This record gives sequence, C-alpha cells and structure tokens, in this order.
Amino acid sequence: MTMRNFGKIFFTALMMTAAPFGWLGAQTFSSASEQARLDLGTALNELSETRDAIVEEKVPLLREVSVLENQVRQKTDALNQLRRQRDNRDLSLNRLREQVAATRAQSEYASGLLDEFVRSFETRVDFSEVQLYADIAQEARLAQDDTNLSEADRFARQMEVVAVALDRLEKLIGGYTFEGRALAPSGTIETGTFAAFGPSVFFASGESDLAGITFNKLNAAEAAVAVPGAGYSSGIRSLIETGGGTLPIDATLGRALQIAESRDSFFEHLAKGGSVGTVIIALGLICLLLAAFKFVEVTSFKTPAPESVQAIVSQIKKGDLVKAREIAAGIPGQGGALLQKGVEHADERRGNLEEILYEKILAARPRLERLLPFIALTAAAAPLLGLLGTVTGMIKTFNLITIFGTGDAKSLSSGISEALVTTELGLIVAIPALIIHGLLARTARQKIGELEQTAVGFINGVIEARHED
Repeated sequence: MTMRNFGKIFFTALMMTAAPFGWLGAQTFSSASEQARLDLGTALNELSETRDAIVEEKVPLLREVSVLENQVRQKTDALNQLRRQRDNRDLSLNRLREQVAATRAQSEYASGLLDEFVRSFETRVDFSEVQLYADIAQEARLAQDDTNLSEADRFARQMEVVAVALDRLEKLIGGYTFEGRALAPSGTIETGTFAAFGPSVFFASGESDLAGITFNKLNAAEAAVAVPGAGYSSGIRSLIETGGGTLPIDATLGRALQIAESRDSFFEHLAKGGSVGTVIIALGLICLLLAAFKFVEVTSFKTPAPESVQAIVSQIKKGDLVKAREIAAGIPGQGGALLQKGVEHADERRGNLEEILYEKILAARPRLERLLPFIALTAAAAPLLGLLGTVTGMIKTFNLITIFGTGDAKSLSSGISEALVTTELGLIVAIPALIIHGLLARTARQKIGELEQTAVGFINGVIEARHED
C-alpha cells in the first residue's frame, strides 16, 4: 500500500464520520445566535442604566473630590510650612552651635592668655614690687590648678591680677611709693620706702642712712640696693620724703648693675659646680701635686755623661778596676749604679753583660714611670666627671621647670650653672693633665734612652778593650 492510497482511504473515512453531525451543527448555531442577540440587548439595557447611574452620581463625587483636593492642598501647604520651620530651626540650631563653639574657643583663648599673664606677672614687674603682688599672684596661680573652683571663679581670680596690673600702670605714670624690705650691700635685710619713678626704683632705709637704686641680685630673696655715690644718697632720700631731689640716671636700666653684681669671685664660681665640681677640683689638685713631685723626680734623675763612661772604659783598658769603680761610684743616681754593676762584671761575656746592665735599666724604669698612669687617668676622667655634672645639672633644671615652669629663668640658673661650670672645670683639669702627662712621659722615655745609650757605650768600650788585649 502506497502513501497516496493511504491518504485517500483516511479522507473517505473522515467524511463518513462527520456526515451524521452536519445537521445537528447547523441547528445549534442558529439557537446560539439568537441567544447572543438576546444577551446583547440585555447588556445594552444594563449599560444604559449604568451610564444613567454614573451621570447621577458623578456630580456629587466630583464635588467630594474637589473638597478632598482642597484639603490635600491645605495639608500640603501646612506640611511645607512645617518643613520650612523645621529647616529654619535646624539652621538656627546649627548657627547657635557654631556660635557656642566660637564663644568657647574665644573663652579658651582668653583663658590661656590670662593663665600666661598670671604666671609671668611677677617677672614683668620690678623685683622690689614682687612683695606687693606676691599674694594675689599666688592665689591666681593656685586657682588655675584647683579643680574644685568653677571656671567663673578662676576667671575672677585672674581678673584680679589684671586689675592690679592696670592699677600699677596708672600709678607708674606719675610714680608712687610703697613700704618694703631690701637687701643692703652689707647683706642685711632693712625695711624702708621704695619709690618707683620711671624705669628705676629707688630705696631709702628707715633703719640706717642707706639710699640707692634697687636691682635684682642673683639668688637673693629681696631686691638688692646699690649705692650710686654719696652725692646721690641725699637726693634719693629727698625724692622719697618730699617728692623732689637729684637722682642718678642709669642709661642701661639696671643692666650694668646686674652685670657688675653677677660677677662672681673665684671661689663663688667654683662653688657653682656643686658636689661634682668639688670632686673635679680635688682630683685636679691631687694631679697637680703629683705632677710637681714627678717633675722634680724626673728632672733630678741623672744619667752619666759620655766623658764619664769613656773615663771608666779607659781605666778598664788599663786594668785598673779599682780606679774604674771609684769613678763609677762618684756618678750619682741610677747611672752610677749601672756603671758600678758593669765594672763588677766587666770580665763577663757580652751576652751576660748585656743582660746584667739591662736588668739595672729595667729596675730604673718603674721609678721613672710611676704616677704617670694616674695623671693620664685624671686627663681621661675629668671630662667624664664634667659630663656627669652636666647631666646632673640638667636633671636639676628640668626638676625646677616641673615645679616653677619656664616663666622665671632665674629659678633655673642654679641647675644650668652647675651643668656648665662642671664641664668647664672638667676641661680645665683635663687639658693641663694631658699636656703634663705627655711631657713627663716623654722625659721619662728620654732618661731610659740615655741609660740604654750609656749601657751600649760601656759594653762596646769593654769589648773593644778585650780585643786590644
């Protein structure tokens, strides 16, 4: 069976199967169409009714929508207004915060300036005026470190110092007097009257005839008084008592007096070195004494002259050993002992004679070189001691900085002086000790060389005498 025949048979069977349903399909389509027309009419009626209902309900709904839209607009406007108020409030709050931060920064800056002013106030006034303002300045400094006080209380204490400083400036315009104590040139404390006039402060004692210009003396608790001359004392006293008088003028504003008074004596300068300076000075004195002793010892060490050696060798050539011993005994020091030993062993072989004389030279070497190591040790140790004093002085200075701060350099002078003076003393001791050691060591080596030269000359002369025999 071919594919074409199979197709024909399948089509014929399909047609035969669909034939009984043809009439039934036509009848069903007609009824469905009629039913669809009925449904369409019903739907159109419903649509018309729905449209009428929509038309009736549309106007109220539009009115209600309009009302709601108005309410929405009102609510939106109210919300926008609230947002603007919030933004304005945030902006105002930020501005207030910035103002608070700026005000706090200004307050801290002003507080820092006041702290610095209070701490340095006593250094800005004349040293004689410190006794007037010491208490109020001390209270202000203590208030800065008192955690129990409020910021307002500390500020009030600081402003008291500022008020005192302003009052002092007003007084200085025409000059003013005040009672106090001063250090007399004799070293005693006297009570009297001070007169601040321009850049100078004058003092007239109420206990004696002392009258002069005040200045700050190093390490003194009170202002010192310098007497400019007998001709000015009466003028200074007249100024203080009556307001007029002949006054000395110091063009250096007291610097010349301070320089003159700051010049220490020799022992005062040494005392600034402290305990380490004392050790350096003691070591230097011992070294100096030993160097003097060693200089005398080395210079007094006599070596035989070549003529004496030649005379002894001549006697040995002649066979007169007694005369040779007498000549050797007449030579002082280790050189004479060396030649005496050589005469006693003149008949020894060259090697033995050399060993005997070299033994005498070795015996003389310790005497010439003794104490020289101590001088060398002093030259090496003195700078190290000076460095030790520098370190201890700087430690002392930093301790004073911790206590008093850096506002007053006068309180730091003791530690700095100790640091510098000990270094100075160490170098002063070390440099001469090094030079002295070099000179003495060279002289000692020269003496040893002369002994060796004497021994060689003696040995050569004795050996030559043997060959002649």
